[in-house]
Amino acid sequence: MTSKSEHRKFPFVTVKYAQSLDGRIATSTGDSQWISGPAALRLSHKLRAEHDAIIVGIGTVLADDPELTVRLVKGPDPLRVVVDTELRTPLEARVVAGASAAGTLIATAENADKRRLTQLQNLGAEVLRLPAASNGSRVDLGCLLVELRRRGITSVLVEGGRGIITSMLTARAVDRLIVIIAPKVIGQGTEAIGNLGITRLNEAITFSSVKTRRLGDDLIFDGLVK
Repeated sequence: MTSKSEHRKFPFVTVKYAQSLDGRIATSTGDSQWISGPAALRLSHKLRAEHDAIIVGIGTVLADDPELTVRLVKGPDPLRVVVDTELRTPLEARVVAGASAAGTLIATAENADKRRLTQLQNLGAEVLRLPAASNGSRVDLGCLLVELRRRGITSVLVEGGRGIITSMLTARAVDRLIVIIAPKVIGQGTEAIGNLGITRLNEAITFSSVKTRRLGDDLIFDGLVK
């Protein structure tokens, strides 16, 4: 999807997610609130305030209906970016409700439904049509990152879900990975990361530096991708 030369056109990309000790971000029923503790939630809001934009997939919007604003710490709200190939964002979703819509960009496919597109625009959201990724299953995230950088966005926080996290890692577009590990074992559920196409250990994503610390009951892994 991307080359190293293209990566220089991207904003600095931080991927952050919370998982159980056995690598799950949700139970088998989709329950995910809250895997981590209150201190980790404040960290999440601090990270939002430190980034120019926040990216989530439509699955996260449908499952959690997040606001994607900064509330637990002081700081500015980031630009909210929803990757929504088929424009399934509900018109009553909090990311497009009231004044929130003006700070929301919805990235969708070039052939997105025009009626749905107009409805979201009428709420005040911006809808950006982008070409499909090479596998044709979602919009090209590389094109999205290039467009955000062109608009002056220099840092992006990716909060999920699994599809967006996997796609960003597959594209080698991630600069920093922050994983909040909760001392919980879930068993069967939603894995944090899907198939990256890695078949040999020497192809694994590694890190140039790693910091770990306790935060409440949780463990924070904070690594810069090599």
